[in-house]
Amino acid sequence: MKITKLVVASHNAGKIAEIKALMSPLHIEVCSASDLRLDDVEETGTTFEENARLKADTLSLKCGLPCLADDSGLCVDALNGRPGVYSARYAPERDFKKGMQKLLEEIKSSSSSNRKAHFSCCLALACPNQKTLVFEGRVDGVIAEHPQGKLGFGYDPIFIPDGFDKTFAELGDDVKNKISHRRRAFEKLLLELR
Repeated sequence: MKITKLVVASHNAGKIAEIKALMSPLHIEVCSASDLRLDDVEETGTTFEENARLKADTLSLKCGLPCLADDSGLCVDALNGRPGVYSARYAPERDFKKGMQKLLEEIKSSSSSNRKAHFSCCLALACPNQKTLVFEGRVDGVIAEHPQGKLGFGYDPIFIPDGFDKTFAELGDDVKNKISHRRRAFEKLLLELR
């Protein structure tokens, strides 16, 4: 599959920067939905795949270009997989500091001492007149006792990936981009695009 320009179905600056970095080896021009003044697509799906497909298909039809959509989130065992597909909306006013505090309080008040969690990512690549392709990635870890680190975005300050003793927000982009859920999904996408 030959793609020269790709629209990322997101207005999240942190996510767009991460995707641009991951796509850089392919020398594909990456722009965001914001760059093209495309509105957000309402996420009405109940799974990461449904939401990713919905966003990619809708925006590809609107702009006539290949479109990459990601739906990802944090799934916490003690909270029965929540916040999951509602990760962004789980944070009050989409303020992740408040979201992390809310999540830590919920874990504390749950009857479980289990702090296991994972980030999931589902990428959907929609190209005009072609079948939408889906790629999934996951990284397992645990929830920290309190936020640590200033790097990254979203729930990175409370997520410690397996094999490390620091949060994504402490490890920084270089490490995170090698092991993250998004990276693992992107490895599958890059194989397809090469």
